[in-house]
Formats: sequence, C-alpha cells, structure tokens
Amino acid sequence: MTSFRQLNNGIGWAVFLIAFIVYAMTVEPTASFWDCGEFIACAYKLQVPHPPGAPLYLLLGRFFSLFSGADVTKVAYWINMLSVLTSALTVLFMHWTIVLIGRKAYQKPFSDLTQGETFTLLSAGFIGALAYAFSDSFWFSAVESEVYAMSSFFTAIVVWAAFKWELIEDEASANRWLIFIAYLVGLSIGVHLLNLVTVPALALLYYFKKTHKPSYKGGFLALLVGLVILGVINSLIIPGIPSMAFQFELLFTNGLGMPYGVGVSLFLILFLGALVGAIRYSILKNKVHVNVSLLALCFVLIGYLSYTLALVRSNYNTPLNENNPSNILNFVKYLKREQYGERSLLYGPVYTAEVENVERGKPQYKMSNGKYEIYDYRQKLIFPKEQEMLFPRVYFSPMEQYPKQYAEMLGLAPGQKPTFGDNLRYLFSHQMGHMYMRYLLWNFIGRDSDIQDAGMASFTSKSPYSALSARGKSHNNYFGLPLILGLIGFFFLMKRNEKDFLTTTLMFLLTGIGLVIFLNAPPTEPRERDYIYVGSFYFFCIWIGLGVIQLTEWANKLLRQAVLSVGLASLASLVIPVILIQQNYDDHDRSNRYQQVDFAKNLLNSCEKNAILFTAGDNDTFPLWYVQEVEGFRTDVRVCNLSLLGTDWYIEQMKRKTYESEALPVSISEDLLREGINDQILFYENPNVKSGINLIEYLKLVKEDNQAIKVPLQDGSSINILPSENLTIPVNVDAIKKAGFVPKDVEPLLTNQMNWSVGTSGILKPQLVQLDIIAQNAANGWKRPIYFASSLSKVSYLNMKEFMQLEGYAYRLMPVKIEGATEGIVNTAVLERNLIKKMVWKNLDNPQVYHHSEFYQLPTTMGRLSFQRLASQFAHEGKYQKAKDTLDYCKRIMPDQSIPYDHVSAGFVSLYLTIGDHASAMEIANTMMNRNNQLLDYFGQNRKASNEQDIQIALFQMQIIVESLKNAKAPEAEKYERMFLQQLQKLSS
Repeated sequence: MTSFRQLNNGIGWAVFLIAFIVYAMTVEPTASFWDCGEFIACAYKLQVPHPPGAPLYLLLGRFFSLFSGADVTKVAYWINMLSVLTSALTVLFMHWTIVLIGRKAYQKPFSDLTQGETFTLLSAGFIGALAYAFSDSFWFSAVESEVYAMSSFFTAIVVWAAFKWELIEDEASANRWLIFIAYLVGLSIGVHLLNLVTVPALALLYYFKKTHKPSYKGGFLALLVGLVILGVINSLIIPGIPSMAFQFELLFTNGLGMPYGVGVSLFLILFLGALVGAIRYSILKNKVHVNVSLLALCFVLIGYLSYTLALVRSNYNTPLNENNPSNILNFVKYLKREQYGERSLLYGPVYTAEVENVERGKPQYKMSNGKYEIYDYRQKLIFPKEQEMLFPRVYFSPMEQYPKQYAEMLGLAPGQKPTFGDNLRYLFSHQMGHMYMRYLLWNFIGRDSDIQDAGMASFTSKSPYSALSARGKSHNNYFGLPLILGLIGFFFLMKRNEKDFLTTTLMFLLTGIGLVIFLNAPPTEPRERDYIYVGSFYFFCIWIGLGVIQLTEWANKLLRQAVLSVGLASLASLVIPVILIQQNYDDHDRSNRYQQVDFAKNLLNSCEKNAILFTAGDNDTFPLWYVQEVEGFRTDVRVCNLSLLGTDWYIEQMKRKTYESEALPVSISEDLLREGINDQILFYENPNVKSGINLIEYLKLVKEDNQAIKVPLQDGSSINILPSENLTIPVNVDAIKKAGFVPKDVEPLLTNQMNWSVGTSGILKPQLVQLDIIAQNAANGWKRPIYFASSLSKVSYLNMKEFMQLEGYAYRLMPVKIEGATEGIVNTAVLERNLIKKMVWKNLDNPQVYHHSEFYQLPTTMGRLSFQRLASQFAHEGKYQKAKDTLDYCKRIMPDQSIPYDHVSAGFVSLYLTIGDHASAMEIANTMMNRNNQLLDYFGQNRKASNEQDIQIALFQMQIIVESLKNAKAPEAEKYERMFLQQLQKLSS
C-alpha cells in the first residue's frame, strides 16, 4: 500500500503543478506598471533599486533572465516566471503545512491514520492550498515581477519548517532545523521584510514544544522574546551593524587619521572574531542553547550577506543606482530607508500641530579630504506638548493634502484638533476597516470592481457592470463561501488544538493587524495596498483547509461512512477553489497585455532625438527604465524623474553620460545640492526686483552661495530666497529661427526673452534643478529638446504651459509664449506623425484582454486626450475630414468593447457634431448615457461610500454629453437632459 508520505508528496506536487500551469497561462508577458519595470531592469543588469532593495530577488531574477537568450523582449517574461515558480512553491508548502497542523486533530502519527483520515487530511491540504492559489491578492502578485510572490514563498517555507521541526524528537536533528529556519529568515531579508513579522509566533511555537505544561504567562513571555528577536533583526542587524561599522569608521578616519575603510574593516574583524569566539566557548562549555542561538545568528547574517550586492554593484556606477550605496555612509542611509522619512508610531504630533521651534538634529556627513566632514545638521521639528498624542494615527506629515483629508474623514472643522477618540476612530474605520478588512473581504467574499477604493461584492445583487464587459470582469462574487469555510476551520482548530490555534491566530494577526499598526497608513494611497497583507490571507486559507476536516466530521456523524463522508465534504469544499478560479481568471489573465511597455515606448517616441524628459511618478518612469535598460529602446532620451531630483545622488547621476544620452546641463555644484542644502527656496519678495529677475543671473548667485539672496533663520543659519515670482530667460531669436523647431506660424511671436511667473509658493530642490537645466540649455542655444510628461502634476510644469507644445504623451518646451494656451498648443503635423505613425497600441482593441482600470489614466486616457486635442485643432483649422479620421482612428484602436468610453470620449461627442458626423456622435452618446443611467439606477438602490466616486464620474460624463448635444441643438438633447436631471434629482434626494 502506498505510504502516507508518498501520497502527501504526490498531492502536494499536484497542487504545485495546477498552480504553476494556471499562473504560467496568465503571466504578464512583459513589464507591469509600478515597481515591476524597475525590478526587471535592475535584475537584468544587477543594478540598485529603491531602498531597502531586494538583492536576493535580483540575483535570482538575473538567473531567470538568462533563459531569454538573445531576445531581450523575453527578459521580462522570464523574470515574471520567477514569481510564477515561487508562488506555485508557496502553494506546495501550504498544502504540507495544513496536513501537518490537521494531523494533530487526530492525535496519532501519520502511519496510524485510517484511510478516511488520510483522505480527509490530503483533501484539506489540497483545497486550502488551491483556495490561496486562486485568491485575488496572491494571484495578482504571482504573475508579475514583484517581490511579494517570493516573500510569500519564504513565509510559507519558514512556517512549514517550523511545524516540521515540531515533529522531530531528536534534539540534534531538531536544532539543525532551527538553524535552517534562521538561514531562511536571513535570506528572506534580501527579498522583503514582511515575513519577519512571523518571528514572534514562531517563538510561541517553540515555547509550546519545549514546555510540558505551558501557561498563559509563559506564552506571553515567549511572545515578548519573539518580539525582541524581531527587533534585533529589524533594528540591530539590518541597519544596526552598518551603523556601528560607521561609528568605527568615524573614530579611525577622523580621530586617528586612517584611510577610508580601515574602521569598517576592523569592526568586521572584531565582530566576526567575537562571534567565532562565542561559538567556540559554547562548544567547549557544552552550552547547547547558546550554541544554537549563536549559529542561528550566523546563518541569519549569511542570508543577510546578499546585501553586499548593492555595495559591489553601486561601486560600478550602474545607470540605475538609487541612493548610491557605494560607501558606508550611503549604505546606512539605504538600509534605513531615510529618503522616505518617518511616521510617528508610539508618540508624536497630530496633523493639526504647528511647529514651535526647529533644532539641530543628527549631523550630515560628506567624504572630503580623507575625512568625514559635517556639512549640515538635520532639522529636528519641535512641537508643543499639547499638540502631541500617544499612539498617533492621525499624525503630522509634510504632505499638504493630509490635514484636509483627515478632517473630512473625521468630520472635523479645518484646524480643529482631533481627540484621542477621533484618533482611534480613524484607526478602526480607515486603517483597520478600509485598508485591511476590506481587502480580507475582497479575497473571501468578493470584490465589487477594480476601481480605487472599491468595496466587497454583495452576496445577492447583480453586478452593475454587467453591461460593461471590460469592467465587469473585475466584479468577482464568491458568495462568502471561502469566508464561511475559513471560519469553520478557525473554530475547529480552537476546539481541537489550542496551541496551534494560538500560533496560527497570532501569525494571522501579526501579518494583518500588526502590519496595519506598524505601517500607520495615511488617509490616501496612490494605489490599493492589498498585496501587503497576503501573509494574513495565507493563514486564513490554512483555516479554510482545516474547515474541510470539520465538514468531514459533521458528514460522518450523519452518514456513519468515513470514505463517503470524505468524498461528500471534499466535493462540497472543492466548490471554493473552483468558484475562485472561475471568478478571478478573466481579470487576472495578463497573457496578452502589453499596454505598459507600449505606453513607455509611446512616451519616449513623443520626444525628438537627444531629448530631456521630465517624469514624476512610478508609472511614468519605471516602464521607461525597463525599455531603455532591457530592450535598449530610445536610450538617447534622458529620463529625469522629478520625484528623485531632490536627492543629491540622483542629481549626480543625471550629470553623467548614460548610453547615448549626454549629461544633463546642471551647473549648481554638488556641495550646494547635498541633502539639507537648498531643499527649499522661500519666496521673499524684494520690491526692487518685483518686475522680474534674469534666471541665469539668479542661478549664478545660487552657485556663489551669495548673501544677497539669503535671509536668516531662528537657529542662526540662513536660507536662500526667491526675490521675485517673475522670471526671465534671454532668447536669441535669429538662432531659434535657424534651428527650425519652432512652427513657422508661431515664429512672429518670438521675442528676445521668455517671461513668466513661477508663483509665490517658493521652489523646492527638484524645481530648482529643473530651472537650472532649462536655463543652461537655453544659454547653450536650445541644443536639446526639453519635454514634460503629460501625466505630471500642475506644479511640475513650473507655470510654463503657455510655452509648451503637445507632441504626443509629452509637452515640448518652446522659447515662445502663446498667451492663453494654458494647456499648450498643438502642432498638427508633429502630433499626427507621432500618434499615427510612431506610436503602437497593441491589443488595446482586443476585448478578450483585461485592462485594469488603474491603468486607464496613462496609456488610454492620455492617448484619447492627445487624439482629442489633435482632432480639435484640425476642426479649428477647418480640416473636418482630418478631424474625423483622427477620432475614428482613436475609436478603432481603443474601442469601447475593450477600453470603455471615459470622460475624454464624452468630449468626442461635441467634436463629431462640430464636423457634421451626427451618427458617430450619437453612437458614443447613446452608449454612455444609457450605461451611466443603468449604473446610477443601481447605485441609487445600493448606495454606499465605495460607490460615490463612480456616481460622480457617471454624472460628470452625462453632463458633458448633455451640454454638447444642447450646444449643437441636437434633437436628442431634450431626451438625455431629462434622463440626466432625473438621476441628479434622485441621487440628491
């Protein structure tokens, strides 16, 4: 007869195979949005991504990239396959973990299990593992190049190894497993820190095994020890060891005059010597526990050594080298993630707090003349004690929009100080409710849609997106079945095995609520953050598997036939992974989605040769890094991310030649752009220069650190000011005309200088460097075209839109001002050439390809807006056929069936009516008005907070169309105005 071990291994690998095949069928063929483009580019050439990095992930990603051979377009696919493999392995180890936990319910070894018990355990593991495999959040990470898939794998294998260790009676063998677990924890640091939060629960598991009569007091102490171990790894080992090494470096370099690196080397020798000596002492004195603890520390450090990758590769000045951790000074900042700032966790000011004083904080060092010199001090903000609070969730932040958002969420007046009750209300309603419980219900009840802040699916109601197939794919309803079975398993484990119940519950809470408290989420996020909590969902799916055992026992009480009971319970439970894959497959299938990379290429193709392109966010930068670094596409364009342009290391990188792109013309010296220097330049109007200042002359004063543009601060230091909001740049009109990049019909508007206002808010370092680049390029005869991505926020355009020309997905800065052109001008020849001939729109016309609404804004909304601007200009010039051809082309490449009409499409109605194409106008109007009417009927009957954004969008689209029809005196105007007003009245009441 086949042994239990063979059956268990066979079923486990079957689960692996099922998950692997499904993931491989739905994997993204290229780079996704967000961090994926950056990680693929960094893995392919072993570069340095954003802190704290993921060196082990990059090393494995580089290995997987080799399978692409000479075809660089396949690199992203093969690195995505790394997530596919590790996700399938996660599911494998989950099956084995459920079996290990479930076996204890029978209180007998595996060899003594009956046939019915054997099939019950294997069925529990199979169903629980597949439920997790096809859950919404985990599947999302399993098919793209992000660290969360591999992080989940390390969580799974560590938890499995811990429960495996629990079965081993021989102490020597068991200790080897503990060291193995420590090594896995160390390796996981090189992927992501999320799975470290399971360490306290592992300490509790250790206590339960080692104590014959466990108590609540002992369990609490074990939990505290686990928290201490977590703190040691997270605070002492990861950033602490490099920080101590830097203190040695300071002593030996500054104090004793030694060369750079001597202090670090001596620290490492002493540290390793002390560790080896302590291990030898534990062996000689036969101190087993001390020996195991020290060896565990060694293996954590061995895993942590993957971070040397960042040190080594950074010293090669790779094109992507974030934070430049090439020396101990920057390496410490990299590991501490200092560029992201801090959030108050235990005690700090609330969002209404006002700064009382500014004191000197930690010194800022630079390497100069063989020493580490202090060039400045961090600012330490001092707040009145009455404006601080214990456990602040509504904390003070430099983000200007947060106070208003906090006040709106809490229903407080602007400036009204929140009470501690308000603070807790925000914690429970937003952080725990909206930013965690909503995600939990997404995965085990269903998801209403793919829009930002969407709620869970209703148990009974029909999807409001049924008439909108492209969006309807994201409406997934599991009817709460996974949640119900998980709760059955939860209570089953509570009744049968209190120790494992406490351990798994603690793991569930630490990877869920624990992270909620630690992350202290702000009022808004740029995207949904459900992927953070996949560890919590992992442990819930363990309970789903255990729920199968409970169902089997209930069935057996009724039927009194073990095998039949297992079969019926398993079939009933199998509905859960079946409904999960059935509901989730269409909106997790990325197999033919190329829009992210096409968007990046289209943005680069909007630029002329040797251009400088300003971007800002992750999604309009990382895909560009991918296509340049991996596919070698348009490396003549220098992508300059404004979000990073405030950092000294990034500015230095921009001042170096990279591939075909020459260095950016930044004239301000490195010392004047260091962290803390010129971070902000205040507006302080000088009546003598109120009419304006020459930007080039002003930048000379900045470069000289001239006292003429400084004002003193309270702490005795001084800060640069901007004495006028009006700036000017000289223009050589004849040279500009000779260069030929200004349209002929605009040339008469050329003057001998550019004049504009940057506003009275002052400027930050990124804007200062932007202005320096623009000024130096102008002084050098406008040799390099300068572009601004059309996705930038208003402030990033420096109030220069009237000097810009739309050329696709980007605006080109021109030395001529078109008064009133607040959204730039359109050069139809250039824009038509770029949109029609140079840009690609692969599979945007395929309704079978799912395009997440999160991605509409960049490749689709920006694209439709560019076509609308082009058609509008053609219509303005009387070229009606050209305008119609442009609109028709846009509809053909982005039809409603695959990319639903949006507010930009609503604007097409007016254009079609203007050029006399009533049929096309009414096709869009009829589709959008009837659809929005149907959606608003649904929302009116099922109104909730998560639908408010959809309601406003629908009303806005209807209003645009109604006004267009009325202005054109279309016969359908009265009908649709009545429809709009009826909806407005119903929703208002």
